[in-house]
Amino acid sequence: MTQPQDSPQTGPRSAPQAPPRPGAGETRPRKVAAFFDLDKTIIATSSTAAFSKPFYAGGLISRGDVLRSAYAHFLYMVGGADADQTERMRAHLSSLVTGWDVRTVSQIVEETLHEYIDPVVYAEAVELIVSHHDRGHDVVIVSASGSEVVEPIAAVLGADHYVATRMEIVDGRYTGEIDFYAYGENKALAIRELAEANGYDLDASYAYSDSITDAPMLAEVGHGFAVNPDRTLRRLAGESGWGTLTFVRPVTLRTQLAPPRSAVVVGGAVAVAVVGWLVWRAVRKRSGRSG
Repeated sequence: MTQPQDSPQTGPRSAPQAPPRPGAGETRPRKVAAFFDLDKTIIATSSTAAFSKPFYAGGLISRGDVLRSAYAHFLYMVGGADADQTERMRAHLSSLVTGWDVRTVSQIVEETLHEYIDPVVYAEAVELIVSHHDRGHDVVIVSASGSEVVEPIAAVLGADHYVATRMEIVDGRYTGEIDFYAYGENKALAIRELAEANGYDLDASYAYSDSITDAPMLAEVGHGFAVNPDRTLRRLAGESGWGTLTFVRPVTLRTQLAPPRSAVVVGGAVAVAVVGWLVWRAVRKRSGRSG
């Protein structure tokens, strides 16, 4: 586990207001949150790799860097990036961004977000986000990608908060040091800190991820879901009582912000799958107690 040098990078879209203090004999109501991994859970790709082309066009990376990023992306997409490989990629990215101008990175992401991210958003993920908001739940994006990439994506998705990797910045440039790496156990740490700050009931909350490295994040809540799981994650989901979901429809995000009837049907099917899993788990628990 990579130990953070500082507290997690989290970003509310607006400063949360403190709830009124409960009176005598009253208890403060607990809120529910839905925590979503980003890459291969909300979007059908790696968010960092998605921007390699505009970063190259902007002079931030070389052609060789593009090829290495493409190879790393390939390993990621086929599930070949284990913890050691991911750590090597983290070290490579840390070295790669050293000296980059932060304002330039943010500008490139902002200008190309809709071109490179919009077409690869899963319709099922968007409908789940809408469903959670409709039920009064906060939505939190939790990603190992850098905050300059995650923050604008979270804003477009309408997320209430985000958790992301934070790079050290001195005089407007990245030093190459990582203040907080939002990966593995550190995601669970960030979730606990957000729950403490915002009054989330984690037993009543939800988490969604495609990656076995996010097992700590899924275990942190009462309702964990493995999205498009590989064999290892599917087996762990079965052992842990987590639900499994299949997302198959990458669509343009702007068409989902005002979803047509077909998209609503897809979202309804996912919601039915979630409810079905909750009922199955309740019956299983009841049977276990009676047995």
